[in-house]
Amino acid sequence: MINFPIAKINIGLNITARRPDGYHNLETVFYPVKINDVLEVIQSDELSFQASGLGIPGRVEDNLCIKAYHLIKHDHHLPPISIHLHKHIPIGAGLGGGSADAGYFIKLINQTFNLGLSADAMMDYARLLGADCAFFIQSTPVFAFGKGDQFEPVTLNLSNYYIALVMPPTHVSTAEAYRGVKPTPVKQSLKQLVELPLAEWRNHIKNDFEESIFTNHPEIRGVKAALYQSGALYASMSGSGASVFGIFEKKPDLDFLKEDNQVFEGV
Repeated sequence: MINFPIAKINIGLNITARRPDGYHNLETVFYPVKINDVLEVIQSDELSFQASGLGIPGRVEDNLCIKAYHLIKHDHHLPPISIHLHKHIPIGAGLGGGSADAGYFIKLINQTFNLGLSADAMMDYARLLGADCAFFIQSTPVFAFGKGDQFEPVTLNLSNYYIALVMPPTHVSTAEAYRGVKPTPVKQSLKQLVELPLAEWRNHIKNDFEESIFTNHPEIRGVKAALYQSGALYASMSGSGASVFGIFEKKPDLDFLKEDNQVFEGV
């Protein structure tokens, strides 16, 4: 069977406190966007993993799909499978691509082998793999808090707007991103701020990672400025990665950005 893991963007991201377990408390709004990987699972004689498309760093045994397989197999009978992942969501972009693959893999395994797992049960498995993996079980807009793995629904529909996303030719690691932030309690939660008219987001909704990352990677700051110059109502870096998205009233002309960057239009 096959499915198509989607990406997410972060609308705002506040790092609010350092946790005793070494993680950080944060708040953000996850919003799904139409940039897809392709994930296929078929029964096989032995467990195997193949990838195509963008190169995936790290060892195969550390891939989140493989980890998810072993996690579920601990509780349910699973036969050996062959996994094929075609990678299209940029890596190190703050789009949650690896987490999306893990979440969609859990759903695919549940469907393929009729495990009967509820959405909550699948989310519990996903939370063991990564802070934002559980979002991709349902892939609907949420206010995320805690480590980014606790969710509350938000009423947010951007379908009447045009979203474009730009990925510069650079990589920002999660470790680098967190080194540059100082946790600060918020005065007003993002859950309330996203209810403001979109034209006001620019003055109220921020991503705490931007300040240090823009200093170290001025090309990312330049992309954000270019999106605003092209008419974006709101533009922001997504998550802790290198990509920047812009929300427009209508389709902009972003051809000038395509020479040096990867541009995803109408996501």
